[in-house]
Amino acid sequence: MTAVANSPAAMPPSTLVSDDAAWDAALLANFAHPPILQSSAWGHFKSRTGWSMTRRAAPDAADGWRAAASILSRRAAPLPVSLVYVPRGPLWQTPADLPTALALVEDAARRQGAIFAKIDPLIHPDDTAAQATLRTRGWLPSTEQVQFRNTLTLDLTQSEDDLLAAMKQKWRYNIRLAAKKGVAVRLGTLADLPTFYTMYVETGERDGFIVRPYDYYHDAWGTFIGDGLAQLFLAEFEDQPLGGILLFRYGPTAWYMYGASRDAHRNLMPNYLLQWEAIRWAKQQGVTLYDWWGAPDVVDESDPMYGVYRFKDGFGAQFAPSTGAWDFPVNRRLYQVYHRIMPSYLEFRRRIHRVDTPTTPHR
Repeated sequence: MTAVANSPAAMPPSTLVSDDAAWDAALLANFAHPPILQSSAWGHFKSRTGWSMTRRAAPDAADGWRAAASILSRRAAPLPVSLVYVPRGPLWQTPADLPTALALVEDAARRQGAIFAKIDPLIHPDDTAAQATLRTRGWLPSTEQVQFRNTLTLDLTQSEDDLLAAMKQKWRYNIRLAAKKGVAVRLGTLADLPTFYTMYVETGERDGFIVRPYDYYHDAWGTFIGDGLAQLFLAEFEDQPLGGILLFRYGPTAWYMYGASRDAHRNLMPNYLLQWEAIRWAKQQGVTLYDWWGAPDVVDESDPMYGVYRFKDGFGAQFAPSTGAWDFPVNRRLYQVYHRIMPSYLEFRRRIHRVDTPTTPHR
């Protein structure tokens, strides 16, 4: 029998996980590359920005987990109802466990009286079986993305020589040029966050994306740096900061989420050396996958992110497409109303409050 949004399927056995250490240990033990957006640290960070977090897992017969989801919920202002979001989740072990993972989210959405639930796991467009499972259970491809739909990744199990060999020749040249001209890359600390933020503001003004107030980033960046889940890198020339990147790390994966650069001395190619030193550092930390966090929806010169794509692609990164976000309408009528009024409401808020969107390209 086909399960639809207002006809719930049987909920498989699950457990509510409240202990942070147990949650993180189980994610890293049961799933190959669990995303940092499913970590306890990310959930607690979002809880300070208006979201509530619950974490559910479905155990298997061997004391492991078949599926898991860190589930965020909040009021869907201006409507007096809530919505549910599972960033880069849920997670599941095998294709047979996908229905169990989806059931964790569906059940949470119903319990909380949400209009709908949104998920954005990295499902490859060729995975027609997973997409069929989603549709059968009442999920719809979403017209609104929260995270980037696609990304690029770099396999760090290769040697440094092989990584360099896989780059485009101009990229290797620019890395050597920056070092030869005196650009130095160092590990940043919490004390360097104001400098990084200043450069980030300059980058936003140049590239046309909106930047939140410093306090927001101090919390986001500072929390993860303090917990050992992020590392700041700064490129300098004659003690003058030229650029920086913030690399997040969770288990065997690193994500390049934020980047900033100044207009000064761009001819010294500091961003190339920055990325290479971050890659080398991640490899030394035991990271096996470097996620460049964001790629165009379509690899075409007309896409606004094509220049970002070319920069990342030049390092030998592989394009990793995804089907993007999926919505599970619990209340279809309110779901339709929500999507009629929310685009205008969000645009109004951005104009008034100058708040950046989660899909802003962080370079």
